[in-house]
Amino acid sequence: MNFRPLAIETELLSYDIGNLTIIEDMSIQIAQGDYAAIIGPNGGGKTTLMRLLLGLAQKTKGTIKLFGMPIEQFNSWHDIGYVPQQVLQVDAAFPATVYEVVRMGRTVLKKPWQRFGASDRAIIEDVMEKLGVTELKDKLIGQLSGGQRQRVLIARALVTQPKLLILDEPNTGVDITSQKKFYALLKALNSDYGMTIVFITHDIGVIADDIKNVICINRKLLGCNAPQELLTCSTMSELYGVDAHLLHHHH
Repeated sequence: MNFRPLAIETELLSYDIGNLTIIEDMSIQIAQGDYAAIIGPNGGGKTTLMRLLLGLAQKTKGTIKLFGMPIEQFNSWHDIGYVPQQVLQVDAAFPATVYEVVRMGRTVLKKPWQRFGASDRAIIEDVMEKLGVTELKDKLIGQLSGGQRQRVLIARALVTQPKLLILDEPNTGVDITSQKKFYALLKALNSDYGMTIVFITHDIGVIADDIKNVICINRKLLGCNAPQELLTCSTMSELYGVDAHLLHHHH
């Protein structure tokens, strides 16, 4: 059996707000090079789990390891790219161009006194070219469509050349054509570049043929396995708390 090193590992992870338990005793493992989707109902703890993994919230108990290191000691945050939820929520008058937004991604690699050099510019331009946003570089971020903003935010996450890309429902409000391009991009990043990808989604049917693991959570971990094993009527009924009937079809 081939054991790959882990990108993410949690053990008995819990998070409480007062007397309310948001995440309870959650133990998951995501290997390096994996392509995993996190699914579950609204309020089931998906975004909270993301925030815990990114160090944006403090766990109540349990452990989190990133690339084998306890999160309390982890300092290689440039190895993790993050694309937040709701890419459409950008002020149309926000005074930043596409190039400036993408360049922001590399600031985490710089000391306060360091300037951007030729190597930084080369990486930024290469990523923008791969994401198809080079022609938009002088436009204000608020003037773009949802699909264009999505690609810009992914470019911003990729300019640090991360090993792990985390995305929180990045397709919210994005048109169907842009979604197809988005999923093709994720598949290429994983298969061609070996990037570990973890993202929250409700779009289960579209991704079932591409992803390697589905992590089902509703405050607790309900399952973590290959999609064909977890995407069943009984699992979905338990996950969402209603009778579920799945229809399988190919586009």
